[in-house]
Amino acid sequence: MTTAPLHSTELNDTDVLRYSAFTTDPSGGNPAGVVLDAGALALDDAAMTAIAARLGYSETAFITERDETARRYRLRFFSPRAEVAFCGHATVATSVALAERDGPGELVFDTASGEIKVHTATDGDGPPRATLTSVPTRSRPAADSELDAALTALGWSRDDLDPALPPHVSFAGNDHLVLAAATRERLAALDYDFTALEELMTRHGWTTVHLVWREDPDRFDFHARDPFPVGGVVEDPATGAAAAAFGGYLRTLGLVHEATRVRIRQGEDMGRPSDLLVEVTPDDPQVRVSGQAVPIPS
Repeated sequence: MTTAPLHSTELNDTDVLRYSAFTTDPSGGNPAGVVLDAGALALDDAAMTAIAARLGYSETAFITERDETARRYRLRFFSPRAEVAFCGHATVATSVALAERDGPGELVFDTASGEIKVHTATDGDGPPRATLTSVPTRSRPAADSELDAALTALGWSRDDLDPALPPHVSFAGNDHLVLAAATRERLAALDYDFTALEELMTRHGWTTVHLVWREDPDRFDFHARDPFPVGGVVEDPATGAAAAAFGGYLRTLGLVHEATRVRIRQGEDMGRPSDLLVEVTPDDPQVRVSGQAVPIPS
């Protein structure tokens, strides 16, 4: 094995790698902390939360158990406030870090949401690409009370929504409220009540609110924004778990009639553009989410 690369930092003697996921530019994408050897912290949730808080990213991933021969790992995720059952961008970041250390190939992660398989491969001269396969997705219409409270917290009205994409609560390891904006301008003008939305999301167990806008009704190209107040973050610039849930949402709505690639551009309005590729098929509740990741220079 190689020694830790230069894009790592030490927090209380714990070696934390720093990657930005769903980008090839470290100034874009979603930053994540990655601890490849957190075995000594496996029983210390408070220590992992403290490391995530000091690092300040929306998520930090910790490998707490490993079988190097099988390339199987126990992976846990912590926001600056608490543990999260599943995080897509930190999974991609961890997978790329392992691919750079050990070479590309298949990985298996045991998470609080279930088993997550990841395929890693190199893309020519670029950074490795990781494709995760989600747990089975599901989606249900949002209740009127859930929708009204969310719209109030966001400062939106029902007229701001796209009637072709109804509000849902969608799951791919954790729950996300999905709301589709009728216009790009509505999506861009995000200025919400942090406390009100945090309280609502905590009450319903939502990890993010996945706000989307469809570029063209005949194409699967979307822009997205994800408020994440329950993690202590105003907005997440790339949300792999929400992207997987959104793929399941499209399948539940009956919009996917064949193997389909969904492209999501996220983070653009906050200056950290990110590109997520979602693969959905009509007969499979599992969704695949792909992206690259690059080290963040020290």
